[in-house]
Amino acid sequence: MTTTQPGTAPDRVLNANTGMDAVTLRVGDLEQMTSYYANALALESIEERARGREVHRVLGRGRTPMVRLIGTPDLPGVDPRQAGLFHTAFLFDDAPTLAATVLRAAQDQRGHFTGSSDHLVSEAFYFTDPEGNGIELYLDRDRSEWQYQNGALQMSTLYLDPNAYLQRHLDENVLATVGARAGKVGHVHLQVGDIPTARAFYVDALGFETTVDTYPGALFAAAGGYHHHVAMNTWNSAGAGPRAASLGLGDVAITVPTRDDLDALAARLTHRKLQFADDGRAVSLDDPWGTHVTVALPGGDVDEVLAR
Repeated sequence: MTTTQPGTAPDRVLNANTGMDAVTLRVGDLEQMTSYYANALALESIEERARGREVHRVLGRGRTPMVRLIGTPDLPGVDPRQAGLFHTAFLFDDAPTLAATVLRAAQDQRGHFTGSSDHLVSEAFYFTDPEGNGIELYLDRDRSEWQYQNGALQMSTLYLDPNAYLQRHLDENVLATVGARAGKVGHVHLQVGDIPTARAFYVDALGFETTVDTYPGALFAAAGGYHHHVAMNTWNSAGAGPRAASLGLGDVAITVPTRDDLDALAARLTHRKLQFADDGRAVSLDDPWGTHVTVALPGGDVDEVLAR
């Protein structure tokens, strides 16, 4: 673990090649939720492991983990007013893949379609899964199309007609093979109790850089000039305190390229007197509301995801 001299503040931010990894959800009905994500998002079960009374199951596309489900049926359901998950955002490479996934999700009546938006930097479709966890399915616009004003990235929430999008981009060949087409977690949007505390943790301590802070009650932050790897809002959760044990978000997973990046993170956390664990390949800690965050080296196998 790297430490800093008293009074010396580390000034490094997260590596530009930082990314997101599989999100962990604690679920009440493991089989139903597995079936939903397999059918609606075309994810396959990659690996699972029993840990005591819990079953941990990783789903994804190919060998890319996208969600870890932990069967914990004794916990109370998701409280939409507490801190935790607003949505997990799954990123796809092209419009036909996004359209095919959106159609599958819309046809699975166990979840709910909640809207679609053109954000200028991306096109996005929103759902909730059967246990109330938010889902975003999205495609980035090329960075050459992103707009800036006085150096600030411009994002918006413009109407996006879902039926017109599907008519324009659906491809029968892609629809038939969509589970074989790439996908990953692009960002995670969180509910928090207040924005200044969230900024102090996710920007000042973890090292993300603020990208957009003009939305009332929200903050967007990223590494490497991306529009956002994490977002935080108080739209449902203003004033929320530490999370009670419940179903829903279990872990936010972030990847950084090198051990030097973990050392720099450890230095920032040590400087701010934040408690964390460091096992050599990952640094983990809780945010101010008790949401677990893991920052790990890439290239770990599914066993590593299961062990978090």
